Amino acid sequence: MQFKKITESDSHYSNIETMSTTQILQSINKEDYTVALAVEQVIPQIEILVDQISGKMKNGGRLFYIGAGTSGRLGILDASECPPTFGVPHDMVIGLIAGGDKAIRKAVEFAEDSLTQGWEDLKSHKINTNDVVIGIAASGTTPYVIGALENCNKNNILTGSITCNPGSPLAILAQFPISVVVGPEFITGSSRMKAGTAQKMILNMISTAVMIKLNRVKGNKMVDMQLSNKKLVERGTNMIMDELNLPQQEAQALLLKYKNVRLAIQNYKDGNQ
Repeated sequence: MQFKKITESDSHYSNIETMSTTQILQSINKEDYTVALAVEQVIPQIEILVDQISGKMKNGGRLFYIGAGTSGRLGILDASECPPTFGVPHDMVIGLIAGGDKAIRKAVEFAEDSLTQGWEDLKSHKINTNDVVIGIAASGTTPYVIGALENCNKNNILTGSITCNPGSPLAILAQFPISVVVGPEFITGSSRMKAGTAQKMILNMISTAVMIKLNRVKGNKMVDMQLSNKKLVERGTNMIMDELNLPQQEAQALLLKYKNVRLAIQNYKDGNQ
């Protein structure tokens, strides 16, 4: 079967510049309705990758996301949320983008076209066989990502991918591919829209499921979250109040003493108030 870039297919809508604001918004929303259904179709593939990642990370491995443009930014976003949400070290989940950190805010011309730079960026983090690398590219054709995964495979590093074109070069290359087909974009080729939304949903699922499997959640609570602002201190205090049936003042004092919800609860139960 010949590879077809569905992400570049012509939009279902014509003359969108003549639409009213309401028509534009309703049309975008109509397309967005299809994204969750497309993600649902690839849950079995996501499950396989999650189990592979959690197995590696339980043995000290790290998770890398690598991409260019929107895909790279989404990986960095997901990686950056893991430490405050789950209390993991900042070097446990790492996002890399073609063009480096400056490309997060401003596009770097032709950065994604290098077949070698992705692997160089991974090597700068001392990538090894304990780690997992997920290549993110809506088209599945980004040289920066393809080159990185090719070298990972050569060096026995576990690889996954998140793409939006079935049978893409990246999906064929990855050991554990996820190809979520969302169809043509509202604006032809604008893969920051449905494709980006699908990628974000899948990244949410991967990181959340992995962290749960690493025991970073208790019940349904983020008991290892970083207490980086008043809102989170209040949330943590409420968790301790609910778990230990303590008044607010005593619960907050415990939290401020141990700086961590899980530790506060464990020490209280152990009699170390």
